[in-house]
Amino acid sequence: MTSAAAVAGLVFRELGYPAQHASASTKIDGIKPSPFSTTETVTPAKDVTTYNNYYEFSTDKGGPSVAAKDFKTRPWKVTVEGQVPKKQVFEVDDIIKMASPEERIYRHRCVEGWSIVVPWVGFSFSELIKRVQPLGKAKFVEFTTIYSPGQMPGQRSSVLEWPYVEGLRLDEAMHPLALLCFGMYGESLPNQDGAPLRLVLPWKYGFKSIKAIDHIKFTDKQPYNTWQRSAPSEYGFYSNVNPQVDHPRWSQASERRLGEFRKRPTLMFNGYEQVASLYSGMDLKKNF
Repeated sequence: MTSAAAVAGLVFRELGYPAQHASASTKIDGIKPSPFSTTETVTPAKDVTTYNNYYEFSTDKGGPSVAAKDFKTRPWKVTVEGQVPKKQVFEVDDIIKMASPEERIYRHRCVEGWSIVVPWVGFSFSELIKRVQPLGKAKFVEFTTIYSPGQMPGQRSSVLEWPYVEGLRLDEAMHPLALLCFGMYGESLPNQDGAPLRLVLPWKYGFKSIKAIDHIKFTDKQPYNTWQRSAPSEYGFYSNVNPQVDHPRWSQASERRLGEFRKRPTLMFNGYEQVASLYSGMDLKKNF
């Protein structure tokens, strides 16, 4: 298991400007605008696609855009099981067709203190939830990234415990802001940004937005997510963006937008106050 001390050496590596590598993607037709989109300036695609935290490929920000170049995203199946009427295995393209694609221009805040604005493409994860009809016992959703060390060199290291696991309460997963994402900038996701299927949770720190999903489990028990397992004093289950709760090793009160020099104040829930009711009455310092 990776210690907090070992992880500390990785977190702020490569905080300069992005390297110049990118991968080809396919245009997505029929994209609809979304009322959830921000009007803030979008971060250039060349920056977002070359400045990535994706330890399955590399611990350097510019590494995934190179190491993921030949990652195979077809064929790709997603298993849905647990507290559901029956286990189902979906082709990823059948999931993509479950609802009309929307462009969601979201703020994205990394726990490391930097941020971007990205026009993601997908639809609310609740669309899949409605189709699989979880049982009354289901209180949480656990997501797992594919385990493919032959293609993902980072999985051959012990930097984290593999495969990568994340989780949400079921009511969080049902919130319309929770995006099941398969594209960005009007095209299919580049490999280094989580192809072929990922989550985007704009009110939470970026590591909650799990990439390359191949397993979804509805459960009655709270999942133990990867970063929480790695450093439980630093990364909690909820990981909501909260400028009032600092990381043990740095402040979360401000952030640097990629491409900008000056820092800006960080907003509660990253500015997505419509999720506040999900945490009514909770101590968000304790439940970080």
